[in-house]
Amino acid sequence: MLPVEVLEKVQAQMLSYGNTGQSVMEMSHRSKEYLQIYNQAEKDMRDILGIPSHYKILNLQGGATLQFSAIPLNLLGQNANKKCDYVVTGQWSEKSYVEAKKYGDPLAVLDTKTSKYTTIPDQSNWNTRSDASYLYYCDNETVNGVEFQFVPESNGVPLISDMSSNFMSRSIDINKHAVIYAGVQKNLGPAGNTVVIIDEKFLGGKTEHPMTPVYCSWDTQYKAQSMYNTPSCFAIYVMGLYLDYTKQKGGLSYWETLSKKKSDLLYSAIDNSDGFYSAPVHKSCRSRMNVPFVIQEGNEELEKKFLDDATKAGFVNLAGHRSVGGLRASLYNGMPVDGVEKLVTFMQQFQETHSS
Repeated sequence: MLPVEVLEKVQAQMLSYGNTGQSVMEMSHRSKEYLQIYNQAEKDMRDILGIPSHYKILNLQGGATLQFSAIPLNLLGQNANKKCDYVVTGQWSEKSYVEAKKYGDPLAVLDTKTSKYTTIPDQSNWNTRSDASYLYYCDNETVNGVEFQFVPESNGVPLISDMSSNFMSRSIDINKHAVIYAGVQKNLGPAGNTVVIIDEKFLGGKTEHPMTPVYCSWDTQYKAQSMYNTPSCFAIYVMGLYLDYTKQKGGLSYWETLSKKKSDLLYSAIDNSDGFYSAPVHKSCRSRMNVPFVIQEGNEELEKKFLDDATKAGFVNLAGHRSVGGLRASLYNGMPVDGVEKLVTFMQQFQETHSS
């Protein structure tokens, strides 16, 4: 979901961007007009996130899934040490861990599958290796609804994070990370673009495997200014509008405040429902972005009725992921507080009708 103000600007510029007489979708990515759009988006991102100059920003396609492969290919490379540690707290970090097995010696230093990915134990319970080439974690798991409330301590090991689903929703300590990547389709634009923020010392050199496909090479993409091939021009343009809108609203603190307000509203409705609704994730790691919940401990008939009635009332995409079932509400940046308030009212009315 995108803010209405951003969509309206896209609408106004759809047929002609500025006085160019062409849509951004029709522009050459090498044109001065498009390069201006691209460079401004990068500058705004640096300003908003406070990204130091020695971190480089790439805009790539393929989403998190492509980066699952790009990470070991760019970081395990020619080194004899193929060790890499993965914190597996949900389905996305699990997918990345499985992919790394093709290229190195990954270890799941934590795997919360036995808890159905509903907890993030204290780091003292992790079995990290001091000689690993990197430590990987997913900051927010969309399917399972768990979110880190701390930055893992890597003790000098390069720290990698998938922030696809909570990127731009709160401040980030860039300097604690070697690489951060995020698909922008949750909180910063439409699908099609993935931001990769990399400490320059991890570009090329001996860390990159010689057989790395050209599109997966961070070093190649950086040298080509993310334009080794045609980038996802329109998605980057909309991202730029979203970044500009974020600046106008006061930066990350605006989204962080709204995010807390929205998630507090929904979790309060669930927790105060006398057990009619329940959230499976432990309170210490509940996601502000994705709120999975069930009705009467998993009453599938009532949950189907809930989804049918919700659709008629104008609420969409409330079904839980097909792999876990139940219900799930996503509260990304573009979702207004008013939308969450209306959902809570609907949930309370549904409970009153069906609590018996």
